[in-house]
Amino acid sequence: MKKLALAAAFAGAATTAMAGSYAKDDVVMEPVVVVEEAQQSSSSAAILIPLLLIAIIAAVAHNN
Repeated sequence: MKKLALAAAFAGAATTAMAGSYAKDDVVMEPVVVVEEAQQSSSSAAILIPLLLIAIIAAVAHNN
């Protein structure tokens, strides 16, 4: 009976000793990098405004 009580005491002491840890539990999360792609403008949009200006200047010059 004494051996059973002693085994139970050791088992109880062992479980409480293992309940915690001295190791640091630092959770290190790396930052998430979000890459947004820029919308590409078409080349026709870049030439549209100068062509409109030339057409307006030509129309005004033709009327005078």
